[in-house]
Amino acid sequence: MSEHKSGFISIIGRPNVGKSTLMNRLVGTVISIMSHKPQTTRNRILGILTEESAQLVFVDTPGIHKSKNILGETMNKTAAAAIGDADVRILMLSAPEGLTELDKEVISMLRKQPTILVINKADAVAKTDILGITDKANAIFNFTETVPVSAKRGDNLDVLHDLLISLLPNGPRYFPDDALTDMPERQLWSEFIRGKALLHLQDEVPHGIAVEILSGTARDGDTSKPGMLDIEATIICEKETHKGIIIGKGGEMLKRIGTEARRDLERLSGMKVNLKLWVKVRANWRGNRNFVREYLKV
Repeated sequence: MSEHKSGFISIIGRPNVGKSTLMNRLVGTVISIMSHKPQTTRNRILGILTEESAQLVFVDTPGIHKSKNILGETMNKTAAAAIGDADVRILMLSAPEGLTELDKEVISMLRKQPTILVINKADAVAKTDILGITDKANAIFNFTETVPVSAKRGDNLDVLHDLLISLLPNGPRYFPDDALTDMPERQLWSEFIRGKALLHLQDEVPHGIAVEILSGTARDGDTSKPGMLDIEATIICEKETHKGIIIGKGGEMLKRIGTEARRDLERLSGMKVNLKLWVKVRANWRGNRNFVREYLKV
């Protein structure tokens, strides 16, 4: 019988370098929400890829950044913990931006551990630029290997996949064969709703929103129709002006967020979804440790 490889692979880096896109591509489905806005990922999110001879458990982490509030501090602690907990690490950079000062700070957090340097958006720069970034990064830390990729297009991900398997230890399957994540259903629902809000809201609003699931109840279907999932949720924001933007003129923005989130939730659950959304103001919730714990479930 051939050996079975398994282990945890943390994906770390500063905000907006493509960590969630990379994990979703490697797993083959959307687990972690994606946005062009920085600091989209707030929690440790697992994506599980099970193959015949290996199980790869990816850990998408919040972007490490200079925090301005308790939410930011919590996100950085979550990312830092993932560095030490994994069997293999991916340190991700963005090729067009090169090696930034914040990237250097993230690299300085690494210890003597298997770490792959993944340079994203490699298709957007010359090969000489990739070599320059690689040399500068390796002058700070001795990376196991460097893999230039395009997470969005899927370029070179097969090379990265094979390299990861070669670095994983022999081990059992930690999750069932059909598992894609360990996230509780309600957290997934919350993330999918927040993802649609991030997609449509103005730049100053998204960082100050959270989604609280109030209830979720499944109604069984039959052979003639699928079951129904009733979900009630509240979008939390920090200002009355933001509440008005989220609701939109005549409720149009909230309706758009709800309609698109419902479609994704139906694909996720395989059921019809009845989604009801409200908007509530909690001033400066990101600076309140109790609210941060409540909305991030940490």
